[in-house]
Amino acid sequence: MLVGYVSDERYVALADVAIEFLDAKGQSWEARSRAGGSVHADLPPGEYVAILQKPGYGSKRSRVKLPSLSPHQFRLLADGLLGYAWPKWVRGGEASEFRVHSTEPYQLELWRYGAEPEYVTALGWHDEHGPRATMQITPDGDYTRTGVGWNKTGYANSVHSQHVPAPARSGLYYFRAATKSGRRFAFPWIVAPAQPTAPLAVLASNLTWNAYNSFGGRSNYIHADGLPPTPTVNSRQELKRYSDAGFFTWNAPHYPPLSFDRPEPFNDIDFDERLEDPIEGRQACHLAPAEWRFLGWLERQNIAYDYYAETQLDDGTLDLAKYKALAITVHPEYWTKRMFDRLKTWVFEEGGRLAYLGGNGLNCEVAIDGDAMTCVNGRLTSLWPAGMDGRESRMHLSHESEAGLLGVVFTPAGAMTGAPYRVVDAAHPYFADTKLKTGDSFGTASLHRRCPGGASGHETDKRSVSSPLGMQLLAKGANADDGGAEMVVFDTPGGGRVFSVGSINYVASLPVDDGISKVTANALWDLLN
Repeated sequence: MLVGYVSDERYVALADVAIEFLDAKGQSWEARSRAGGSVHADLPPGEYVAILQKPGYGSKRSRVKLPSLSPHQFRLLADGLLGYAWPKWVRGGEASEFRVHSTEPYQLELWRYGAEPEYVTALGWHDEHGPRATMQITPDGDYTRTGVGWNKTGYANSVHSQHVPAPARSGLYYFRAATKSGRRFAFPWIVAPAQPTAPLAVLASNLTWNAYNSFGGRSNYIHADGLPPTPTVNSRQELKRYSDAGFFTWNAPHYPPLSFDRPEPFNDIDFDERLEDPIEGRQACHLAPAEWRFLGWLERQNIAYDYYAETQLDDGTLDLAKYKALAITVHPEYWTKRMFDRLKTWVFEEGGRLAYLGGNGLNCEVAIDGDAMTCVNGRLTSLWPAGMDGRESRMHLSHESEAGLLGVVFTPAGAMTGAPYRVVDAAHPYFADTKLKTGDSFGTASLHRRCPGGASGHETDKRSVSSPLGMQLLAKGANADDGGAEMVVFDTPGGGRVFSVGSINYVASLPVDDGISKVTANALWDLLN
């Protein structure tokens, strides 16, 4: 009979896994997984301990009750080096636990990522007396919903406590893990201030980080509506994203939650990488490695800031009333309704100042429940992608258009291209001391390697019928098909101000393009005064 399937941390089928089934009396049955990961065995009804072994993967014991309503999903974790901090966001003085998966001894250090990667402290070498004792175990089933829960199995003894108090200085920190064999992995830690220290707050787009995190086999882009009944053998043949011409990523009626309790491989930064280095890789260009470029640039401009996670705006840790300005950057695509409404009230009624230095921002509503988040728009997809009934985004489907807050909204034109901006209104004070004239190009230099070509790109936002009246268009990207990002500024009735650039690529130009750097510095100093 079919007992279940075996897959790895990407929900890819594992063949030739040796499995021993033991019942309560110690009787033993042997099976091996087939090419598609399926496990067949003639077992009498009852409860079993299944022992799984495969070279290159961590061995484990699982409990199985047969018969079951559906095949059991056995999950193995490949040998390697991974880690994450838990919680992933704290305030200065609060502690997080580092949760590291390693099949050999590893050394850990803490670094702060500002103008340069800055060494903070050594956290020692980590190993144990037992063989492969620092190897973590992933749960069976779909743990993208519930989290991996590392450090929970076998870490009950207090000597294994791996908690680290957060430094007092706010910022983006990275734990760096390394082994003697040459493996290296770095994972982020968002440290907010215990109390506000600067007039500018900056948000890490950690909701977007989680939406794109496919560790465990699901993200908002792969199996968003839930893991299929059988693990993947060949993505191009099996995933609807590739095999179904009529498939659209957001057309499911319901989305299961995505847990924050998972490592984020796409946020790894090479130990040797510096602020001016190209951002290599498909995902790094719009996640934490790109956001670091903004933080480092701020410090080189001597602009003080406090750093927060988006989740800390949602839960009230970030009190916008304590700040003069807020910056959101790169790709803040996923927001809660509570965050959206609080920001809009602050900007439009309380005189808050907003710098939107990204693209495709605030485009989809999510709900946060405990340690997981869920896309809200799933129940509204009868209107998406066709028949939007005049609504401009997924946020507009469930709430309101982000153009009413940001001034601009994402459209597909210009997506996956890169180009410089062209000046539309050189008389505006934001172009002071740039020597740029109307019609000139700027933003030609860029560290963005997924969509090279300039500061306007990857995904771009433009004005719409939902945009506030009285906006000034400062510049527009030269992307094909009139797809260039629109740089705008406008004042709000409550004395607030919004500066929007509408491009994911934008921040990747800050450290290397003088025009983008000067315009942004002018805009931020204006917002802060």
